[in-house]
Amino acid sequence: MKTKAIIAGFFLLVSIVTANAQEQASVILQKASTQAAKEKKNVFVMFHASWCGWCKKMDKNMTGDACAKLFGDNYVTAHLTVMESPKNEALENPGGEDILKKFKGGEQAGLPFWVILDPKGNVLADSYNAKGENLGCPSTPEEVAEFTAKLKKTSKLTASQLGVVKETFTIKK
Repeated sequence: MKTKAIIAGFFLLVSIVTANAQEQASVILQKASTQAAKEKKNVFVMFHASWCGWCKKMDKNMTGDACAKLFGDNYVTAHLTVMESPKNEALENPGGEDILKKFKGGEQAGLPFWVILDPKGNVLADSYNAKGENLGCPSTPEEVAEFTAKLKKTSKLTASQLGVVKETFTIKK
């Protein structure tokens, strides 16, 4: 009887750990790439963390009423959780930080960090500006101009649609 209880407890623990485990970053990227190839889109990969206010702002801008369709029609978006605080490390996608480093992101670049890939995984654009600084969530007119230039290069967004992105992302003073 005691053995059955121990075995049942073990399987319960394994199922809880498995249920709470985050998906592998490589699997998320593979799924996004497969979908992008089918839909003839590129992949917008955003590296973020639960503590990152700018990450939340970027996500809100991309998924809000004004921009959701624009991004959805042109990109398959993949979110990878990285650089969590010790208490939230379970939220991280295993392998995410390695992929972040592969794209030259990381602690020095900060979050959010993003890259735009073609369906084969080739980098088309990243969140570095011309000075080598991470744009993160662009908000100044200069940052938004660089961001929309990268979107123009990697999508079928029209000048009018890019204007909507510009209006949404630029913080008004």
